[in-house]
Amino acid sequence: MSLVDWFEEKRRLKLLITPKPKYPESDPSEGLWTQCDNCEAMLYVRFLKQKQSICEECGYHLEMSSTDRIDLLIDPDTWEPMNEDMVSCDVLDFVDKQSYKNRLEDNQIRTGLTDAVQTGIGELNGIPIALGVMDFQFMGGSMGSVVGEKLTRLIEYASKEQLPLVIVCASGGARMQEGTLSLMQMAKIASVLQIHQVQNKLLYISILTYPTTGGVTASFGMLGDIIIAEPKAYIAFAGKRVIEQTLRQEVPDGFQVAESLLEHGLLDFIVPRAILKGVLGELFEIYKSVPYKSNRMMVSA
Repeated sequence: MSLVDWFEEKRRLKLLITPKPKYPESDPSEGLWTQCDNCEAMLYVRFLKQKQSICEECGYHLEMSSTDRIDLLIDPDTWEPMNEDMVSCDVLDFVDKQSYKNRLEDNQIRTGLTDAVQTGIGELNGIPIALGVMDFQFMGGSMGSVVGEKLTRLIEYASKEQLPLVIVCASGGARMQEGTLSLMQMAKIASVLQIHQVQNKLLYISILTYPTTGGVTASFGMLGDIIIAEPKAYIAFAGKRVIEQTLRQEVPDGFQVAESLLEHGLLDFIVPRAILKGVLGELFEIYKSVPYKSNRMMVSA
């Protein structure tokens, strides 16, 4: 076979080989940038995390994970988590687009959490506190049986150890996949809060972030001795569209944001995220010097 024939044979064989399917190349910038929900500015994720997820262009407070919030509020090397191994059961065999069991597993893998809240004990500027932080990234922060049980146990521990309590709320409300088991958590948490606040005269501070809605707003979210919200946080029981369809009348824009609630007396403070730890530290210092548990004085008095 001549050299020319050899090259021709190779070319023919190459044409007979089925070409490999072409897949789109992955974008190397994926996950490096995000867009502000308010001003639509493009933000570099690494710098955004250093700025506590606050947009450097407009100051808007973007969504923040529960782990980042714990790092923001708790002194380094003092965090002791509680009840990390608790997971929900699919008692209703609930299925929508996928089974509840599969949905839980997907969220656990994606977030690294067992459910939509982290609870534990830590120090804030050297002051021991009990802290619960909800995470909207896990099924919209929905409150199921595990969320209710973890918060209940946290409050009971805080009452036993005479600790002030802080709960950071970020939730779409009760978890529909658990039905009544989810709704009953509202009363359960409110009951142990009554013991913590009224019977034991201990401090509870509620921090409302974007969004805080549904059963969380209707229960422990609005039961704090002091209620703090982040700027422009969306706080509501029912959404604007649901209210308008039910009442058949138009609802003004912005009536469910933190600034409107503060104006109507439903909040005590609006505190930017960057100074939240300092504000809480000052409140706890006042609480230590003039204990609410001994003289029934409110911290704000």
